[in-house]
Amino acid sequence: MVTVILGISSALIFGSADFLGGLAAKRMNPVFVTAVVAITGLFVLLIALVFVGGIWSPQAVLLGAASGVSGAVAIGLLYACLAIGPMSILSPLTAVVSAVVPLTVGLIGGERLGPIGYVAIALALVAIILVGFVPERGAVRPSLTGVLMAFGSGIAIGIFLILIDLAPDDSGLVPLVLNRAVNAAIMFAVVLVLVLVARRRGITSVLGEVRAGIWIAVVGGIIDVVANMGLLLGVRLGELSVIAVLTALYPAGTILLAAIVLKERIAPVQYVGLVLAISAGAMLALA
Repeated sequence: MVTVILGISSALIFGSADFLGGLAAKRMNPVFVTAVVAITGLFVLLIALVFVGGIWSPQAVLLGAASGVSGAVAIGLLYACLAIGPMSILSPLTAVVSAVVPLTVGLIGGERLGPIGYVAIALALVAIILVGFVPERGAVRPSLTGVLMAFGSGIAIGIFLILIDLAPDDSGLVPLVLNRAVNAAIMFAVVLVLVLVARRRGITSVLGEVRAGIWIAVVGGIIDVVANMGLLLGVRLGELSVIAVLTALYPAGTILLAAIVLKERIAPVQYVGLVLAISAGAMLALA
């Protein structure tokens, strides 16, 4: 029960953080947004580490650093595709993929699903088709670039979940600290390269409207790291497959905020797809 509560809570918090990240990426370069989110999270985690602690074992450090690489790819692609939009479509696509990756690894590793689990996977595939590929008048359609970014982000998020789950239980917040440190280092290095290349070409606006998006990214970074701490606790208390699928319900928060703030509208068939995606997530948790 605790795992379910942590999973659902983390999902809603992740959804809010992703919405803010996507919103900031509409104003600033998505790579810069990812860097700001990462460095903000690192500061929060370093403060929390003083109170929580953790053992800096080689395994915790290596897995945390590796998850930072996958996290940089995941969040960078996610914010970029959410900036392209529509958020209410691309967010669920990313979530379904991010849930299937750890689930697949679990099955290969010997885990077995009941009949309800396989039905859920079939529903998830149908949901992807309804949400992103069924033509209907008035539907908001994602671009091929946005869809590919969403799939890439989902795969990277799934890898991140697997690596975090492998971290030792006595490592505390150490894996997340390494995750954010490596993530921030990678993204700021990419930002530096982008700025240098832009200057050589005489481009002055490579980072976008920094003043308009910086604080949105900072708030998103704080919310994101809170969700990650809940996720870390969840995988240590329960099964990866369960927490991964429950966390994949995060589009609910993104869609709700996109509808309220951005006034995004989706067609009825896409609502059916979203309901199927959420139902599939719940069924996978039961499986």
